[in-house]
Amino acid sequence: MAGHKEVDAVTGVETTGHVWDGDLKELNKPLPKWWLYVLYATIVWSIGYWVVYPAWPLVDGYTRGMIGYSQRNEVTKDIVAAKEAQAKFVAAIAERTPAEIEKDSDLMEFVLRGGATQFGNNCAPCHGRGAQGFKGYPNLNDDDWLWGGSIEAIEQTIRNGIRSGHADSHESAMPRFGIDQILTPAQISDTAAFVLSLSGTSGDAAAIERGKVVFEEQCVACHGPEGKGTVEMGAPNLTDGIWLYGGQKADIEETIRTGRGGVMPAWAGKLDPVTIKMLAIYVHALGGGQ
Repeated sequence: MAGHKEVDAVTGVETTGHVWDGDLKELNKPLPKWWLYVLYATIVWSIGYWVVYPAWPLVDGYTRGMIGYSQRNEVTKDIVAAKEAQAKFVAAIAERTPAEIEKDSDLMEFVLRGGATQFGNNCAPCHGRGAQGFKGYPNLNDDDWLWGGSIEAIEQTIRNGIRSGHADSHESAMPRFGIDQILTPAQISDTAAFVLSLSGTSGDAAAIERGKVVFEEQCVACHGPEGKGTVEMGAPNLTDGIWLYGGQKADIEETIRTGRGGVMPAWAGKLDPVTIKMLAIYVHALGGGQ
């Protein structure tokens, strides 16, 4: 009936007249006044925000707001301020040798923090966040360095790369003994057995002896008569049990067969000299290096 008001017997609140499932009634219970006031205040605040700050997109831009605020300009200012604050450190890094930098605790802290950031941005995708490396990507925490582990040697490697096409890149090419049919599959298997024996892995004595003959004929020129490798050639030490592409016999056979030949990019031109020096010092400080 029009004008009839029903009050719920349980809650004492007036109903709206809407009923579901025969006996489920909707209460006419308005929102609390404080909640409504907060809602009205946020509406007023939003209108003020639209007027004061950039807010609405337009066909060829956006509303600029009364104060002309620009987040892009604020970020630009922050970057300029950060560079100004870092300028003295950057200049010192450019002028000093790694040994001199290591003696300055404040400068060294700046280098390590900056080097860690740059490593995460540029090197971690291949070497891992902890520089632990992966199959085909060297672990930078150990003392096994194909091209030398001094800070200067690491800096050169970062700057010029390995087989990168840069004019001063480290270059080495292990023959593809299997693909180019220099060795037979049997000879490759025997050589792999001998190579494993150099790091203390036992195997078939006859195969090891045959592989030794092949090694002396084909591999000594780069890896040396004892298999300890040569930095000048970028040839790895085969006696320490550290393997870039895996240390199982099948892995070594594949390396002999294909020659592998990974590539590291040259960072010269992509990173400035100061950043490259910071990276070299950071990588050396990880615990490996020589």
